[in-house]
Amino acid sequence: MGSLAAAGAAVLVNAADAAPGAGALTGLNTSAANRRAPVSGLYDWSRAGYRGGADLPGAGETNPGAACQITAAELAGQFGVRPDDGVDDSTGLQSAIDTIKSTCSPTASYTKLSLITLPAGELGVSRELHVDADYLIVRGAGKSATRIVYQPDATTLYDTLTEDGSDWDEDGMTSGEGKGGWLWPGRGLFRVQSRAVHPAYASAYAAAPANRKDIFEGTVNAHWKSGLKLRAKPGETAYSARQGDKVVHLASGADLTNVVVGGFVNIRAANSVKFYEQQKATGTGFPLLNMHMRAQIFTIAAVDSANRTITVDKPLEYDVPITSTSDGSAPIDGAVYDSKAAPLVDPVVGVGFEDFGFTQAMPGLDQAQSVDDYGNMTPAAEMHGIVFKWAANSWVRGVKAEMTGSHPIVTEEAKNLQIVDNELDGAWNKGKGGNGYFRGSRVWDSLYAGNTSRNLRHFTFQWSASGNVVLGNDFDSDLNLHGGWERNNLFELNTVRVSYAHRSANCRANCGEEGGGGPDNSNWFPVWWAAGQKAVKWSGASGPRNVFFNNTMTKQTATGGPFNAYLPDHTKVYQFGWNGTGYQHLDIAGTPIADWATNEQRDYTGGHGVDATRSDTAASLFLSSVGTGPTTTTTTSTTTTTTTTPPSGACVTAKITRTSVWSSGYGADVAVTNGCATATTGWTVEFDLPAGTTVSSSWSSVRTQTGQHYRFTNVGFNGAVKPGATTTFGFNAAGAGLPSGCTVNGTTCGGTR
Repeated sequence: MGSLAAAGAAVLVNAADAAPGAGALTGLNTSAANRRAPVSGLYDWSRAGYRGGADLPGAGETNPGAACQITAAELAGQFGVRPDDGVDDSTGLQSAIDTIKSTCSPTASYTKLSLITLPAGELGVSRELHVDADYLIVRGAGKSATRIVYQPDATTLYDTLTEDGSDWDEDGMTSGEGKGGWLWPGRGLFRVQSRAVHPAYASAYAAAPANRKDIFEGTVNAHWKSGLKLRAKPGETAYSARQGDKVVHLASGADLTNVVVGGFVNIRAANSVKFYEQQKATGTGFPLLNMHMRAQIFTIAAVDSANRTITVDKPLEYDVPITSTSDGSAPIDGAVYDSKAAPLVDPVVGVGFEDFGFTQAMPGLDQAQSVDDYGNMTPAAEMHGIVFKWAANSWVRGVKAEMTGSHPIVTEEAKNLQIVDNELDGAWNKGKGGNGYFRGSRVWDSLYAGNTSRNLRHFTFQWSASGNVVLGNDFDSDLNLHGGWERNNLFELNTVRVSYAHRSANCRANCGEEGGGGPDNSNWFPVWWAAGQKAVKWSGASGPRNVFFNNTMTKQTATGGPFNAYLPDHTKVYQFGWNGTGYQHLDIAGTPIADWATNEQRDYTGGHGVDATRSDTAASLFLSSVGTGPTTTTTTSTTTTTTTTPPSGACVTAKITRTSVWSSGYGADVAVTNGCATATTGWTVEFDLPAGTTVSSSWSSVRTQTGQHYRFTNVGFNGAVKPGATTTFGFNAAGAGLPSGCTVNGTTCGGTR
């Protein structure tokens, strides 16, 4: 097969000189009015982001009441939070948040938001701040003006490490029946999550020491305890709901106390042997796990208490078996595991972070030593920046994170977030256990746009993440589909420039990957895809229809070498894990790949797990307009043609110019100029290529081929060329042969150069 990368082609010779973040499209108009209608045949991303496409709040959405707006002066006077005084501000900041929670949140709303204004200068924090006050904005004086320095104290640092000392020990960090894993993904500077303790754990919580109490806090326990078992839908014996359904059938005795219209519910499908087989994840030495890898948070649209059913707001993206064996599978590890519908008892909603910076201070460590070190420098201090867990309709905007302990922004069970125009740089820990990511885990229908990320391990979606849009970001790390049936995510208009130094083997201590094992054998190309037999040890394979479109991605494959284009055709819609009608694991000649490592440059199109049969002439599949000008939204397929009416006469000319040449081919632009007195209504350019040379891709045109004869016609936006104006389209050629016999609208072209 060929290659997803264009080896030697389209080298970005000036990319190394670009200012950090120069590729980020900040300030994009992502409003609902500027979103494309769903493209036929693709997922509907139109409701991604805050409140399903609403604008982020402005001044008109804040509560005018003085009690619900804590100013910087009031922070100092009432709560003792003063910048640059060297005093720990943890207690004061937490007290301000708690005051808003008790005084304002009960009567607040998305149009009546409370506000805590942080002062300019430096604030010190020593322990995790719990932001569980609904409808609250935490806003600084600017990302470089307000700076929070997080230096976790002894109670906050992890005091139990794995046996080899490489990572914090989630299972070994216990208290009573509780385990540290209940804290997943771990502690941070800000944690947007309920602190509620389920009554079943009240005594264990009271008896726990100070550095273990947070094990029992939060909805990881409340929601698990609230999970409801399921029963078969009519006409089925094995499934409570099927992919495409909106109605989920609860067990006949299900307690509906927490199931309310307008509330959230997590529909969690049990893993089964057949599900693992679908992922090509069996036949390894890694154990299969009883867990819920297919999951999603929905809004409850209707409740039928008599028939014990709930209706969710959008169709299910996966089948929901009643149990792990109801689909005919054998038990995993000898146990039958239930699927669940888990209502969110105490979700946190409407929380926004804006316009401040933060860092994690680690005295005695050298930040310069962390660059391209994919190990853990200080495992006990793997603190995150901002954690969203069981949260919805929240945002991070205009924040600057420098050197966090692990992930600067991380999710675990979150919905409709908007993470925009932030700068993230560096982490002390980027090694074993899965640290140092810009990470979206179990996140749904969210928007990541205009962010700049530097010196992190990955930008990651994993563990059933779905319906998210990653748009106009500037990354120096890979777009990582980490595994766990993440699906239907869109990556477009991103600049991704991955150096050779960005690889797991660059590691000095506590090296390795999430799920255990040593350094990955990968060079971490701009895309990373989780193969079932590799990823099963922590989650399973990547799921269907993760889409890459119109990104500028390059990879350096040797120290000092050029940066070569990856997925270079900007008009192709690359759908990973898809065969055109259903899920397909990536394969080589029909054999599923066991690992993405060493297979990153293979061509999986043409029936091997990446469907690239669709193309689109617009700049974006998500937005109607990118930048200042309108963007056409004409969609075409490489298997169809567009009929146009070319003008007659020789006043329309065309010229073919080679723009780049490499060892196996070249790229070219074709300029069509209208010298007529009236505008064209369409154009057609035709030429022949010698045997041994073919057109491998093209853009801004509709291409058809008969033998070695190629015909290009306009697409919707470039058919009407005004008098004296020029439009262009382009193509890449495999082989060195040049076009001959070129005509435009039936007359001779202006030549090739």
